[in-house]
Amino acid sequence: MQDEQSEDTPEQRFDQYIGKLTEVIGHADRAEPLRAYCTGLLLPGERKSVEPMAARIEPSKVSSRHQSMHHFVAEAPWSDEDFLAVAREFALPVFDAHGGVASWALDDTGFPKQGKHSVGVAHQYCGQLGKQANCQVAVTLSLINEWASLPMAFRLYLPESWTKDPERCRKAGVPEAVRFQEKPKIALAQIRAALEAGVPKGVVTADAAFGNDTAFRDELTELNVRYAVGIQPTTSVWPEGKGPLPPAEWKGNGRRPSRPRRDDDHKPVSVKELALRHEPSAYRKVTWREGSRGAMSSRFCALRVRAAHRDYERGEVRDEEWLLIEWPEGEKEPTKYYLSTLPKRASLKKLVFTVKLRWRIERDYEELKQEIGFGHYEGRGWRGFHHHTALSIAAYAFLVAERGRFSPSGVGGGTPKLKAARVPRGFRPRGAPDPARTPQPDVDRLNANTSDRRAGPQA
Repeated sequence: MQDEQSEDTPEQRFDQYIGKLTEVIGHADRAEPLRAYCTGLLLPGERKSVEPMAARIEPSKVSSRHQSMHHFVAEAPWSDEDFLAVAREFALPVFDAHGGVASWALDDTGFPKQGKHSVGVAHQYCGQLGKQANCQVAVTLSLINEWASLPMAFRLYLPESWTKDPERCRKAGVPEAVRFQEKPKIALAQIRAALEAGVPKGVVTADAAFGNDTAFRDELTELNVRYAVGIQPTTSVWPEGKGPLPPAEWKGNGRRPSRPRRDDDHKPVSVKELALRHEPSAYRKVTWREGSRGAMSSRFCALRVRAAHRDYERGEVRDEEWLLIEWPEGEKEPTKYYLSTLPKRASLKKLVFTVKLRWRIERDYEELKQEIGFGHYEGRGWRGFHHHTALSIAAYAFLVAERGRFSPSGVGGGTPKLKAARVPRGFRPRGAPDPARTPQPDVDRLNANTSDRRAGPQA
């Protein structure tokens, strides 16, 4: 925790932070648009795309300011990974001051989009909308503890409809080295990078979109990283004290059998079947935090099991791990299941606290999207998309650091008193409807699409 008597003001700390970020963006002429962009993201404003931010920062020179900021975010070849590393290191003291890093939380986040030209856009599940929709989706890895959280890695998920269309990728500036990867593979690459960078290790937490992938969990174990991840009710396990049959007896011919076996009388069960074997009375009520509407609690049961998926193809049996089952009061059956490699001595409360800590990601996304402009980038290209999100995370990292300077609640911290200049009378970003006329949704949508095609890859 930093010194409460420090004479530095939030404005001075912001200047120092921008100086650190400037060191990793290359040319000195990028320093000013970097400062302008981060300032624009932190200023109040409904829209955080480049042109509206330029108008707030320098209303007398909107065109030139927009041009320099657009070039910086859409075209300048600086490293997103190096940039995010500076943001992460700047915020890490907050985690150290409040108990250290507890979790590396994985998730994917969606950005609803119209049209088909923005990089990675496809009809796919969008968490923000809670349904299948036209959107971009990115995989994130976040640092989390009870008091703070911050994304530290971010990568766009590129559907196969894109990777199988080289010309489409070329137009969007997708690097030639980028190939189709499922989300768990992207996540594993982020985790390996964090390990190589020496980031303080946390328990990997994720929902079933990642956790149900057995190869993903096995790889985490190989990397010596503990996890607590969601799984589907159909996931197969061996109950405590049980496992597959030993290899078949060698009959003297051919290769000696070495793989475990199962048969109709000896086979694993689904986690749902195992959960239902235990009466509701076996489940204990656990409270994990105070929410806006009171204590957050539910009923849980923790069992020791062995994951069984395709273990007959392995040369050895998997180690035992925790199966955590949630069965809320009033529900006819359990609602959530998790597998975890937390130590055998871990308490039920520790298991619950760990899997439920991911709630902070939802808060991060809400603030990043509503306050920082995480999803407001209007360009179509790979570089601009990743640069904008890296800048958004960097701006958010400054807020996280300020909130954590003085107390867990953030009371006593500060934010820089950045002021937006008065926007010229009548200014309206390109493509925005005229506020003086009656809205016509269908016409406005058509005009916006037409303007987008004419303008090309604007930001």
